[in-house]
Amino acid sequence: MAKKKVAMLTAGGLAPCLSSAVGGLIERYTDIAPELELIAYRSGYQGVLLGDSIGITPDMREKAHLLHRYGGSPIGNSRVKLTNAADCVKRGLVKEGDNPLRVAAERLANDGISILHTIGGDDTNTTAADLAAYLAANGYDLTVVGLPKTVDNDVVPIRQSLGAWTAAEVGAHFFDNVSNEQTAAPRTLIIHEVMGRHCGWLTAATARAYLTRTRNNEYVDGMMTNAGMKSIDAVYLPETRFDLDAESARLKEIMDRTGHATVFVSEGACLDAIVAEREAAGETIKRDAFGHVKIDTINVGGWFQKQFASLLNAERSLVQKSGYFARSAPANGDDLRLIQSMTDLAVESALNKVSGVTGHDEGQNGKLRTIEFPRIKGGKAFDTSVKWFGEVMDEIGQKYEDA
Repeated sequence: MAKKKVAMLTAGGLAPCLSSAVGGLIERYTDIAPELELIAYRSGYQGVLLGDSIGITPDMREKAHLLHRYGGSPIGNSRVKLTNAADCVKRGLVKEGDNPLRVAAERLANDGISILHTIGGDDTNTTAADLAAYLAANGYDLTVVGLPKTVDNDVVPIRQSLGAWTAAEVGAHFFDNVSNEQTAAPRTLIIHEVMGRHCGWLTAATARAYLTRTRNNEYVDGMMTNAGMKSIDAVYLPETRFDLDAESARLKEIMDRTGHATVFVSEGACLDAIVAEREAAGETIKRDAFGHVKIDTINVGGWFQKQFASLLNAERSLVQKSGYFARSAPANGDDLRLIQSMTDLAVESALNKVSGVTGHDEGQNGKLRTIEFPRIKGGKAFDTSVKWFGEVMDEIGQKYEDA
């Protein structure tokens, strides 16, 4: 019987878990199956298509624990959809007429890979499912076990995706500094744009982490740096209804009374309306290989700034985005524990030839298990009925309705 050979890759956007997940997989295999050869494909599926891989050496195994200290990915990322042949050809990853799935399958077969670990979001892991299905249909036995990575925390049916807790904590730290800009000029409007294409979980969780971080601050009485200056006045999510007239009137009253206003907004809030508005004006909206709007070209925070600045009579307004700062951080303690449990299960499942994505299955009372690929999808909406979100909104004094 041929010895198993294990490959891993990270793909999609960054999250504060990739480096630690790679380190965790290396450590776990070294602990329980040290005889297995490990490789990592560089830059995700791009590395698979190009045959670009990193051999995991004994020195890398010995120092794998160091990867828990870092953000980013130690093996590189990319966004490649193996079922989008035209995009793969355009990027020089395959030749005209080639089927990227076949090219990737042949590479895995030629490299002798029997286990593939994919660390990414729904697109990464559904692409892995496509690849596994293609290989099975063509007589090649490959076990694929994914780990769920996304700061948006929007993978169905997974309760908590890797990196999201850290992103919220680091986003709160980012804004704790940025909030001091309220003292730079009278009547300042600050908009904190937080990542979250379809799901407002990260924006809501960042607001909660920020309030927790600043709630017990001590201040010097009579000075401008005070609890009011550190407050949040509005949180806008894709899941909540936005009324420009009502919100501008409410925020103007706050601005008139305090001399500043602070807004947390998800990058997906009002996204569909903004895209429709631009397309109606004749603009071509850029999309990625998966058909998603390239959200960094939309500048949702800038749209809110444009709406509010004049209506609030703001003398100064600015948009600050914590996304890249937060998603590039190393995993915090909570995420490290979650990563360890998921990497341990991923290795166990792989060795037992069970394919799927590890996670706490909301369809099975939150049990940690390897979830079947057909059940994995993105775009899970944030449940605004959860108790902690209601407490956040009560604390900032904002009424909201579901969209």
